[in-house]
Amino acid sequence: MRLCSIASGSSGNCIYVGTDTTHVLVDVGISRKRTEEGLHSLGIDPRELDAVFITHEHSDHISGLGVFSRKYNVPIYATSKTVDAICRSRSLGAIDEGLFQTVRADESFTIKDMTVNPMRISHDAADPVAYRFSYGKQRIGVVTDLGTYNDYTVECLRGMDALLLEANHDVNMLLAGPYPYHLKCRVLGDQGHLSNETAAAFAAEGEAFDFDRPLHEIDRDIICHTLQGKPIKPKTLGQKKYVDAIRRQMIVFGLGPAGTGKTYLAMAMAITAF
Repeated sequence: MRLCSIASGSSGNCIYVGTDTTHVLVDVGISRKRTEEGLHSLGIDPRELDAVFITHEHSDHISGLGVFSRKYNVPIYATSKTVDAICRSRSLGAIDEGLFQTVRADESFTIKDMTVNPMRISHDAADPVAYRFSYGKQRIGVVTDLGTYNDYTVECLRGMDALLLEANHDVNMLLAGPYPYHLKCRVLGDQGHLSNETAAAFAAEGEAFDFDRPLHEIDRDIICHTLQGKPIKPKTLGQKKYVDAIRRQMIVFGLGPAGTGKTYLAMAMAITAF
């Protein structure tokens, strides 16, 4: 099997997965021209494509889908709610409804010699999924825009030969950066994106897939909840160590740049002490 990221990032995402006889794309969030150039660089004629798999309806994953589908008439696979969201998007133009094929999480199917198995993910979209592909004994996972992970996520991706996993941001840089507060909250939330550190922990062989290790208690360590019911918890290894230190010691000094969560987490810990 072959796996290649043609484009990745907030400006557009497009990933190729294939065997000798089956060729598919995951998302078309870039222009038709860029998609064609990416495929040609891999020695693939776009007319050879067997399917386009859509993870979710955000523009950086579907912006080129309309133009591309009108030229090549490739079957488009997505969940029912994602298909509905795509059809409501005016920016894509008309897409032949006959091209859409509905998928469901954890229901596998085959396209020629490739088996495809969608899986649920946590992200702020209609009904987002990631995709697992297998050919013979070879298995590949493509997971983008993942806000958090749990035992289900780990089990779905256990034993992959290759895993494309999005690492979206450095938490300290994000918190201290120019983004408005609501956007920072969205990115850091459980339906946002994994930080670089959390993604690395998740991907680390022998660690991210072993929940007996303290590293993976980060996502489970809920200090308390906001009035809106959202959990307050550490988001990075550094924040986890800081919270653990507060639990163990009478006095803890938190050193670091402003906006990294020191005061916020300490106040949450203080509230739970009463």
